[in-house]
Amino acid sequence: MNTVVQISLDITSIPEAIDTAHLAIRCGVDWLEAGTPLIIAEGMNGVRALRSEFPEAPIVADLKTMDGGWLEAQLMAAAGATHIVVMERAHPETVKMVVQAGRDFGVKVMGDNLGAADKVVAAKRLEELGCNYVIHHIGYDERRGLAAAGKPIPSPLDQLREIVAAVGVPVQAVGGLSIEQAIRTPEYGAPLVVLGAPLTIDSESFKTASGDLESTLRLICDKVHAYRGLANP
Repeated sequence: MNTVVQISLDITSIPEAIDTAHLAIRCGVDWLEAGTPLIIAEGMNGVRALRSEFPEAPIVADLKTMDGGWLEAQLMAAAGATHIVVMERAHPETVKMVVQAGRDFGVKVMGDNLGAADKVVAAKRLEELGCNYVIHHIGYDERRGLAAAGKPIPSPLDQLREIVAAVGVPVQAVGGLSIEQAIRTPEYGAPLVVLGAPLTIDSESFKTASGDLESTLRLICDKVHAYRGLANP
């Protein structure tokens, strides 16, 4: 698939999410993500507001579903999501129910391997259960906890090539990447480049990052979109 730039709106208010999304779309971002903080703070209204404001944009609802899979997916689809996220650590029946809801309502399912002891095996399982995409994810709390303990922090790049080779669906790498690393993930075979905390969202306040975010987003989009059309990025 073509390279895609997705912004994770890990923000806790609808007005700020809308403002940041407008900036992102103007800079060339392809997909919008209703981040988990936004969904927790605003519920389905956050997804509805994004759909109302951006009727043509793909919208990922990062609900991180762990149970009640069909209902949660149905609610997000009804609110306007085009993509929904389920956790590999959930019971396999939950993943199956999200996949079934995706088929029922015409939305794509992104399976997240956060917390898995063996992330390659987890990625394979997500594909086998019917997920359309795999999110290879090193968690926020995991990174902070290891840093506080003075221990090495794993990067999503560590096993990214192995995961890409193990599955036949598109892969996205998330968790503690620098801007330069995020831009290069298509070189690892992962075409979905996601920008969230701390790249575009402040990871302490969960507000839009300060500084010249517009120039940063334009640079990222230009570089990621430049991979399009290359046979082996």
